[in-house]
Amino acid sequence: MTDLAPITAQDSRIGPGRLVLVVGPSGAGKDTLLGIAKAACLGERSIAFARRVVTREPSPAEDNLQSTPEAFRKMVAAGEFALHWEAHGHCYGLLRSIDNDLRAGRTVVANVSRMVIAQARQSYQNAIVVLVTAPAEILASRIAARARGSDGVIADRIGRIVPAGSDADFTIINVASRDDHARELLRIVRDEAPTEREVAQ
Repeated sequence: MTDLAPITAQDSRIGPGRLVLVVGPSGAGKDTLLGIAKAACLGERSIAFARRVVTREPSPAEDNLQSTPEAFRKMVAAGEFALHWEAHGHCYGLLRSIDNDLRAGRTVVANVSRMVIAQARQSYQNAIVVLVTAPAEILASRIAARARGSDGVIADRIGRIVPAGSDADFTIINVASRDDHARELLRIVRDEAPTEREVAQ
């Protein structure tokens, strides 16, 4: 009589593609680095940059899909979002179309809130978190410079800063050349061996 192999639970999380979640405080420059990385990845069919649904009008730096609060609530009730959250008086969501890309083995890159990291790690096989941040004084000056009315009180946004490395697999301290930092992000997105990066333990 032969021994039977132990029965292991099948991983029900969505994959095998990589879900690269870019997080960080307001003013960190996430949209800027994502924009540069997205332009560099044009034509790479294995990489997709997710557009967020937001209850706020699009801005030059943020290519979101606009929704009304009522329409957003209906989409949540209908299960149309893979991930969704609220912050600063607005609602944000990633459509379930990202799941199809991940099942097809593609890398999906998305700008999300730190509030959904735990859920993402539970739902996806390969969730990689990249924290983009900067010192408080730099964050404040960047928020003030963009003069976006929906940003609300700058002090409130700065107060939401989370220490570097919290829940993150990689950290980018975005204080020098935006092109250099975008290359850091690109290496993570493409799963390449980096020359410089700070790995959060």
